[in-house]
Amino acid sequence: MDSGSDMGSNGSGSLCTPNHDGMIVQSELPLAAGSHANFLISTGLGSAASTWNTAGSAAASNTRTWDITGVTGGTAQAITLAAPAGAWWAGDFPDATYATVLSESSPSTLGVFHIDATGLTLLGVVSMSGGPSETELTYDPPAQILKLPFMAGSMWSSTSTITGLLSGVATGYSEEYDSTVDQVGMMTTPYGTFPVMRVATNLLRNSVGDQRTFAWMAECFGSVAQVTSQAFPNPVPTGEFDNPAEVWRITP
Repeated sequence: MDSGSDMGSNGSGSLCTPNHDGMIVQSELPLAAGSHANFLISTGLGSAASTWNTAGSAAASNTRTWDITGVTGGTAQAITLAAPAGAWWAGDFPDATYATVLSESSPSTLGVFHIDATGLTLLGVVSMSGGPSETELTYDPPAQILKLPFMAGSMWSSTSTITGLLSGVATGYSEEYDSTVDQVGMMTTPYGTFPVMRVATNLLRNSVGDQRTFAWMAECFGSVAQVTSQAFPNPVPTGEFDNPAEVWRITP
């Protein structure tokens, strides 16, 4: 099935038909509370995830192809974007659009996000529940995850100071996000094959090491695959890598 020609939801409950115009805008991203998708997630050095190469293969007209179905194993998970209403942290993030799991390695914490026509930002990180050992970290300013609209060659960056509680302990550090839409082409997933733009992001952290992430973005489906590197000391390596710490791919 070539899912790139199918209709998906834009997150508001209405159908979204990809127009393949080489640009992604807010209405072509399924990022709203209540949206959900199924992913296969592989983690851990030494697993099948650690052998997949992000480079893919050269294709016509300076594009590339990737096939992530070669990553075997992993856990199937239904990922839902949770509504802020009623959450214990909602009063501290009045601009939140939704919250969701950021990483399989930290399943007990959620990223709190805001999306509008100008972009997707990370407002903070919170634990599932409040209490003496809660996590509630605030990003000032919010981290720029996506700048909208974006197309091949788009670039954006942000630097945030993070403060608050981490497992009940006061903490503070900084994070810098540097992103580029560096490749276009076709990505084959267990769900199907999608026309995609690849967003390459370097996350620079002064506390726990740097990471590089590739997200393959498709109109009306959002991220259909995401691969995150191992953590590295400064500076984070540039270019491709073949030893990811975590691999997500959309599945039926």
